Amino acid sequence: MRIVSLLPSATESLFALGLGEQVVARTHECDYPPEAATIPVVTRSTLELAGSPSDAIEDAVSAAAREGRSLYAVDTAAILGLRPDLVVAQDVCNVCAIPADQVATDLAGVRMIRQHPHTLADVVSDIEELAEACGADAAPLVANLHSRITRASSRVASLPRAKGVFLEWIDPPYPAGHWTPDLLAKAGIDDPLARPGVPSRALTWQAVAAAAPDLLVIAPCGFDRARAVQEVAAVRDRVNSVGAQKLVVLDGSAYFNRPGPRLVDSLEVLVAARLDEFEVDILPLANA
Repeated sequence: MRIVSLLPSATESLFALGLGEQVVARTHECDYPPEAATIPVVTRSTLELAGSPSDAIEDAVSAAAREGRSLYAVDTAAILGLRPDLVVAQDVCNVCAIPADQVATDLAGVRMIRQHPHTLADVVSDIEELAEACGADAAPLVANLHSRITRASSRVASLPRAKGVFLEWIDPPYPAGHWTPDLLAKAGIDDPLARPGVPSRALTWQAVAAAAPDLLVIAPCGFDRARAVQEVAAVRDRVNSVGAQKLVVLDGSAYFNRPGPRLVDSLEVLVAARLDEFEVDILPLANA
C-alpha cells in the first residue's frame, strides 16, 4: 500500500504499526520517528514565523483565520503523482495540521481517512481505524498502550491528587483541551481550567492565577522543551503571578500536542514529574 500522511501523529502511528515503509509522502512537520526524515515532503508553512515570540505567532495565526487564509500549502499534484492508495488527514484543528477539507477536492478519487480525535479513547480508536484501513493488526500496539496507561496511573494512585493548571500556549495562555485533560486526570492532576474533549481557547493570566494551582505545567503547542523554556522566560512575571508552588516546562511538540502513540509517553512524563523522578523545574519559581 502507498500511503500519504498529512498528519504528524498519523505518521507516528503508521511507523508504530510497522507500516513506515509504506508511507510515500509526509508533511514538513512529520519529524518523528527519525526514519521519517527520508520520506518526501509535500507541504510547507505559508507563514514565516520561525523564532517569533508566542504573541506574534498568535496574532499572525488569528489574522490568517479572519482572512480565510490557510496556514499550509499542499502540493496536491505531487501527491497525485505518487499514486497513493490512501491519504490520512484530520478534522481537529486548522492550526496544528492541514485540514482535510483543504485537499479533499484536489484529491477526489483517492481514498482518504479523516482523523478527528477529541479524547484519549478517540486517539486509540483512530490508531485501530488506521490499522484496519491498511490491513494491519493494531492489537499488539493497542494492548501495549493500554498496559502502559494502567501502569503509569497506578504509580500515582496512592498520592493525594494535585491541583494544577496545564497550559498549551503561553501568550496568551490557553488551557488544556481535547485529550490532554484525560492525561492530567490519569496522572492525578485536577485542572479546573481544563476543557475535556473540546478545543482550547485563550484565557487571561488573571484567570490562571484565580484557579490557584499548586502545580503549573507549560507545554506550548509546536515548541520543543528548549523553546518552551525561552518563552516562559519572556513572560516570567506573569508566570510568577500565578503563585504556583511548582513549575514544570515540557516538550509540547514531541508529546502532548500530537494525538498519536506518544500521548502515552506524555502521561508517563506527567507521572514522572509528579514523582520528581527527573529535573522538571527548569526555571525556579520566584516564590520557591
